[in-house]
Amino acid sequence: MALKLYNSLSKKKENFKPNRSQEVRFYACGPTVYQRAHIGNFRTYINEDILKRTLLLNNFKVRHIMNITDVGHLEHDLDTGEDKIEKEARAQRKSAWDISREYEKLFKEDLKKLNILPADFFPRATEHIKEQIELIKKLEKKKYTYRTKDGIYFDTKKFKNYGVLVKSKLKGLRAGSRVSLGEKRNPMDFALWKFSPKVEQRQMEWPSPWGVGFPGWHIECSAMSLKYLGLLIDIHAGGVDHIHPHHTNEIAQSEAAFGKKFARFWMHSEFLNLGKTRMGKSEGNAITLDTLEAKGFEPLDFRYFVFSAHYRSPLSFSWQALKASRLGRLRLQNIYQDAPSNLKNKGAGGNKLFQSFKKEFTNKLNDDLNIPAALAILYAYLKKNKNIKELLLFADHILGLALNKFKSDAIPDEILILTKKREEYRKIKSWKEADALRKQAKKLGFNIKDTPGGPVIEKIH
Repeated sequence: MALKLYNSLSKKKENFKPNRSQEVRFYACGPTVYQRAHIGNFRTYINEDILKRTLLLNNFKVRHIMNITDVGHLEHDLDTGEDKIEKEARAQRKSAWDISREYEKLFKEDLKKLNILPADFFPRATEHIKEQIELIKKLEKKKYTYRTKDGIYFDTKKFKNYGVLVKSKLKGLRAGSRVSLGEKRNPMDFALWKFSPKVEQRQMEWPSPWGVGFPGWHIECSAMSLKYLGLLIDIHAGGVDHIHPHHTNEIAQSEAAFGKKFARFWMHSEFLNLGKTRMGKSEGNAITLDTLEAKGFEPLDFRYFVFSAHYRSPLSFSWQALKASRLGRLRLQNIYQDAPSNLKNKGAGGNKLFQSFKKEFTNKLNDDLNIPAALAILYAYLKKNKNIKELLLFADHILGLALNKFKSDAIPDEILILTKKREEYRKIKSWKEADALRKQAKKLGFNIKDTPGGPVIEKIH
């Protein structure tokens, strides 16, 4: 089955092929490094990792760029409020540079813990000021810009295709933006370059043809994606909160500057919700990865939890759901550790089984990254063929649960043998003997939990 991806631009699934032979040019919006990224952010990054792994599975080469926004992201998306990094630096009594580097480092450490494949390059906005100024100059030359007392703005009325990602919603967005109009000509106009306040000196500011200041949030991604990927990008990805205004404005300024299409496919991951509210720093309900670890969970428990919903569907977080995901992940780990590698011994029959699984699993992934359905295929095969390590290894190229990399002594043979014996007692309803073996395992530091899919062995912390 050919790879199909939902394109936010066309609002439908489309067959995907790279614009340049077998190389996919993939840009993913990275973090604004003023605080730790939360698990809602990481839901998006995990979904993008599934996309990248699926592209590789389909034998595409992937050139992957993820930016680091270390300047210019203001408190409010409509170019008002204070720079988030400058504000955090003042609150912590540190330099803006130290704040951005600290949280960039933590972000990359969390990516590694979640087994997310790193981008080929993580360009920083502060290291590409020259490229951003040059892009603004192009827009100025083509008369897409105008000046106000606080910056240089893009005139959206002059770009006829403005809002192609939001279409019917644009009218309502314009109405909701009038309170922030200020000196802007149109409600949806956005800043390309902001002037430094005259009453105070910013920590992060640069000279420009228009005055000392700093770049707008949107121009950063356009300049860096153009430098490292050029036109045309195959896939541009981010969370649904990026659709407007960030991605909408990226399209406008990039296509206005060059007169060519900016990106072919737009992929957007839905929110992670906490109760009825989406998780976010501005909502005050953000949960970070270190909080999960402090409660005894492993980062890969959260990765497995993300697989419980399709990337285009909202996902509700709860501690109980995370506990269930931990059991699911440990179940796969237990099966992998307990299973011999025996496909080779099965000859043609084993190969036929593996090829059948590979086709079904890949077809689900190729249907717009349907990871819940792909996982269901894996469990269906494991239910009938529990001793086949190769199936798990193939699936884990996508799942990224590092099933073959955990410590070999994570579950001792003694505990595995004890668990098997306990299952034999349970089958013949010898509950007293089964309970005694569970207590024995507990004394040795392991808890045996019974689930619909079979026993799960969990190390007691």
